[in-house]
Amino acid sequence: MKKVAVVMGSSSDLKVMEEAVIVLKELGVECDVDIVSAHRTPEKMFEFARTAHEKGVKVIIAGAGGAAHLPGMIASLTPLPVIGVPVKSSNSIDGWDSVLSILQMPAGVPVATVALNGARNAGILAAQILGAQDEEIRKRIIDFKKGLEEKVKVMSEEVRRKF
Repeated sequence: MKKVAVVMGSSSDLKVMEEAVIVLKELGVECDVDIVSAHRTPEKMFEFARTAHEKGVKVIIAGAGGAAHLPGMIASLTPLPVIGVPVKSSNSIDGWDSVLSILQMPAGVPVATVALNGARNAGILAAQILGAQDEEIRKRIIDFKKGLEEKVKVMSEEVRRKF
């Protein structure tokens, strides 16, 4: 298994969650991707969460919409850091139910929570967590952030020239 596991509750979450996979690949971090439903496949979720660290996973990104129990349930069962991605789904209350379900965790069961549909930031955060111990990943994060700075400089120059 790869260092980052990206899981979601349904294939309908894939459009959002693939952004985490894309940025992880851009940063040279391999990941495994799977569907693990807290409600429809609880035994699979239990097995995944309890054994991920034994398989070499270092960070879990879990996305879910609606009631969005997946990130919190995984966090309750694993010693690994979990990043929750609230997904605005078709049965969602404008995404707020997902945000609050992931954000409002009880003491002792933390889930780092990114913005609604913020899987790209979840991927970056996972790489930064790995980069705290892995110099090669850290260097790629530094370069990535320099690239962001350069993009803003270009945008700034374009706007200033326009006006």
